[in-house]
Amino acid sequence: MVTIVDRKSKFTLSQQVERKTAELVTQATISLLEPYKHLVHTITADNGKEFALHEKISEALNAEVYFAHPYASWERGLNENTNGLLRQYFPKNTDFRLVNQKEVEVAVERLNNRPRKTLGYKSPSQILGEYTAEAAT
Repeated sequence: MVTIVDRKSKFTLSQQVERKTAELVTQATISLLEPYKHLVHTITADNGKEFALHEKISEALNAEVYFAHPYASWERGLNENTNGLLRQYFPKNTDFRLVNQKEVEVAVERLNNRPRKTLGYKSPSQILGEYTAEAAT
């Protein structure tokens, strides 16, 4: 599963991939971020080989791609925390081959509409809506 989280709003995007290959992860990343292309400036990825085609992502989204240091998961803390929140819907040892995209979308929808203390009890969807409106003006 590819998971992308916006640093400012904590808005989450996620897509199920059949396998963790560079090509499939690249396609999923571009597909997820394409509608938000005008808001994407940078992407921070881990050092997995699934990001070997990062140049393609950078070119498609006109965004810089950075990498966290190896074994430094705290450099992507928000993404790690969000993956933990997704574990409420998909516990450890879940066989993701049995999880469909609709189930992923339901979980992400719930996360994006859950008020967060760090956002002044607004939801990620509300915050994203606010700064999308600001960017349009």
